[in-house]
Amino acid sequence: MLFLVAWQAMVAAMMVPSSLPLVRLFAAAAADQPRSHAAMAGFLGGYALVWTTFGWLAFVGDTIVHATVDRTPWLQQHEWLIAAGTLALAGAFQFTALKDRCLAACRHPGAFLLRHYERGLGGAFRLGRRHGLFCLGCCWALMLLMFAAGVANLWWMAGLTALMVYEKTGTGGRRAVPVAGIALLACATLVLAHPHWLPAILGGHP
Repeated sequence: MLFLVAWQAMVAAMMVPSSLPLVRLFAAAAADQPRSHAAMAGFLGGYALVWTTFGWLAFVGDTIVHATVDRTPWLQQHEWLIAAGTLALAGAFQFTALKDRCLAACRHPGAFLLRHYERGLGGAFRLGRRHGLFCLGCCWALMLLMFAAGVANLWWMAGLTALMVYEKTGTGGRRAVPVAGIALLACATLVLAHPHWLPAILGGHP
């Protein structure tokens, strides 16, 4: 339960800034509804549901990984492979068609709203959920890095937030995607080649 509270706070800090353009457009479109505040709550609730579900699944997966490491002496001696694999996964995902497709939807909030907008609480919830799914499709691999770095690591939180916001809203967002992918793959390679560098790469103490 405590993790989900912390996760919600982290999602609000990291993901909401990149969704502000759509939030503003939705607020303007829903202003003439009889229950505009309830519609906004439904929209944000649908968005939060997607990320809460992902956070819970990621937490369960992280718990299984740690239990596996505790039961496997070889993994205990090579625990850095998990962090390297997470970095490599996040880097490789930057080059996928799914990342591009989801980013395309997030970069054009006006077109997205015109296509999917419905009046009423249910319509607002469905719109928020749909947007959350596209947002998750863009950023799930980057968010997994917070499990490797630690959910309280403010440096990684700030860096990943800036990257995700720029990918979605920056003028050079398209160019930033492969650059970030190369940087993450380079970090994974460094961890594999020099495991003792891992704490420094993840913002800890060497």
